[in-house]
Amino acid sequence: MPSGTLEELAREGCEDELTDYTVYSKLSKLRIENNQEFRKVLTQLADTEHRHYEFWIKYIPNAKITVSRFKVYVAILVRILFGTTFASRFLERNESAVIRRYKAAEEFIPDEDRLEFERMLQDEVTHEKEFEQKTAGSVIQYISFVVLGLAGVVAGAAASIAMSSAAYAQAKQGFQGSARKSATYTGVSYFATALILATPYFLTEKMTYALAVSLMFAVALIAFISFYSSVISDKPFTRDFLEMTSIMFGATAALYVLGTIIHAFVGIPVGL
Repeated sequence: MPSGTLEELAREGCEDELTDYTVYSKLSKLRIENNQEFRKVLTQLADTEHRHYEFWIKYIPNAKITVSRFKVYVAILVRILFGTTFASRFLERNESAVIRRYKAAEEFIPDEDRLEFERMLQDEVTHEKEFEQKTAGSVIQYISFVVLGLAGVVAGAAASIAMSSAAYAQAKQGFQGSARKSATYTGVSYFATALILATPYFLTEKMTYALAVSLMFAVALIAFISFYSSVISDKPFTRDFLEMTSIMFGATAALYVLGTIIHAFVGIPVGL
């Protein structure tokens, strides 16, 4: 048995629907939204939410309904920072709660309004799926590749800590300089390198392109370090550069072969 009266449930419904209508309307009118398909979807969602508001307001015609400005501002900020798809999915996270509340209120709805109520309930159930279909091909389908890039950064952070610890322990064994500085230089340089090499995976959904750019970055870093070292140590540049580059490409090839084997036996994609 649901708690509250029809008027109380209607007020709650009005506030939610009017707030959502305001959010979708403002998102559809943002100047930064250049995707016309997104604009169309957002406008349709706004129309749907306003129709739901009109359903509830007839039960409390004299009520003063307020919009949650905080939710509106948060939605706009989320859109600016993370994109339309993420913002819409973020807003739709409470759909299951709304559906449960509407179903609980069903017994309060007058018989003459049942058909419109069922239509509204069906809207809440289906429009999230419709939005997903209409935004197919958007950035959301590439989220796994963003996670892949993040995995590279996390792995680099973990490895940099391990390398720092190893450098600290090695420096304590008879090194004349500072063990702390040795660990710091090792950890910072390792993490910065991992971050640079992982960056291409955030910028494209084509893993072949990302790998190629990452390898180019790696060669450039090796060239810089080799040149810097050759000047400081007064040693030949070419030998160190070719040696380190060969090791890097050899390790990359070995990891690719390992990934291919894992994919063949376990079914985990190698990402290219």
